[in-house]
Amino acid sequence: MILLRTHIGQTLRAARVAQGRTLRDVAKSARVSLGYLSEVERGQKEASSELLNAICVALEISLGEVLSGVASQVASLEAPQLTVVEDAA
Repeated sequence: MILLRTHIGQTLRAARVAQGRTLRDVAKSARVSLGYLSEVERGQKEASSELLNAICVALEISLGEVLSGVASQVASLEAPQLTVVEDAA
């Protein structure tokens, strides 16, 4: 099962880590509790659009960039997986 919150969280965490920023720093900038941001990053909480936007602003990335990346991840997971079956002659 594909959960958007998992992919959104992974994308946000990757952006934060790439910037070398701490959870505390981003949580403070986004005006959200450190614990809640951690749960969002781990895919345990589904952020509202307002909260997601605040986190993106704090990370200085666009919401569109996050959603586009998530859409690409989901599309690749939904792609049919082909398996080569050898003929047992």
